Amino acid sequence: MSNSQPRILIVDDEPNNSFFLEELLLSEDYIPICASSGAEALTMAADSIPDLILLDVMMPDMDGFEVCQRLREDAKLQTIPVIFLTALDDDESRLRGLEMMGDDYLTKPINSQLLLTKIASILRLTNLRSQKAKQQVVAAWEVNDYISEKFRLFVPDQYLERIAPKGVESIQLGNAREEEITVLFCDIRGFTTITESQSVQETFKWLNGFFSLMSQAIADNHGFIDKFMGDAVLAIFDRTQNHAADAIDAALTMEERLIEFNCDRTRYNLELPIKIGIGIHTGMGLIGTVGSDQRMDSTVIGDVVNTAARLEELTKSYKCSILASNTTINHIKASYCQTENRKQFLFLLPHHTLKIRWLDRLIPRGKQQPLDIYEILRISTKMVDISPLPS
Repeated sequence: MSNSQPRILIVDDEPNNSFFLEELLLSEDYIPICASSGAEALTMAADSIPDLILLDVMMPDMDGFEVCQRLREDAKLQTIPVIFLTALDDDESRLRGLEMMGDDYLTKPINSQLLLTKIASILRLTNLRSQKAKQQVVAAWEVNDYISEKFRLFVPDQYLERIAPKGVESIQLGNAREEEITVLFCDIRGFTTITESQSVQETFKWLNGFFSLMSQAIADNHGFIDKFMGDAVLAIFDRTQNHAADAIDAALTMEERLIEFNCDRTRYNLELPIKIGIGIHTGMGLIGTVGSDQRMDSTVIGDVVNTAARLEELTKSYKCSILASNTTINHIKASYCQTENRKQFLFLLPHHTLKIRWLDRLIPRGKQQPLDIYEILRISTKMVDISPLPS
């Protein structure tokens, strides 16, 4: 007999009745198992869940109605189909059987063909429901995976690790973590002037093309986008001991990607090349959720963000593309500085060789403490000379 055949639990305190039902079930290749009392039936069902139960009503100690009630109260056993078999044929007994959520109610003497037909019908219906439930579960997981993937387009994995460590459902207002990070702020020069000569659709097209290249440059250097703000990009770098170097590598990669973009700018109806300014600052930031119970957002808060934005503004005044603060430069000195001479440094980062030149000490707008600022300049690998810089 195949173990795939349905297992049916017979519950009856009369051995003759159990024997008759057992032989009847065997004739149809079912697997019968027998219990002589309600308590024994509950134990056997808990140990190995049957596909269906044939349940006598009139038994000592615990009648069939009570057995069924206990089955329905048990989360593990409550969906087992139950057919009551009894000599009681009054309406009150039938009504009670329905109240106990029995699947059917047959009176003795049992019509064998009717019983077998009902068993086959209930098992088929249970199987259909089970298949439907499995399909619904699979569909639900597919939808959940799809939503999760789309959700990650709005909230990066690096944020979810901090604000939802136990899954998306654990996100709460105020979930936050303070840590040292490096922030990169990038802005397009003359964006308003450019958009005045284009339709909104044209602007969206090239802006998304630009953002796609910048996003890839950031991701390739272990960073992630905090947000897009009109024509600006705010990116976070959080690798322990490496976030400052990652941010500078990302900025230089963004410049390289911008060259590619400008070479293909005619497809976007752009007459002049796009220019950008980038500010980089290292410091403590609070990464988490802000907003209200009705609307919240993931973001990073702290002076580190404001200072990076101020440095980007200063790139226009100092006529350079990339500015970094002394905190960022100090962070990479020990690991990557090859030569140092007065106010210039030569660095070999994982993806770029660069020269860093001190520009000024100033108090940025809205700040109180002075800040040393440095220009970041990429050097072609063919021109690298790590001998001391001339005085």
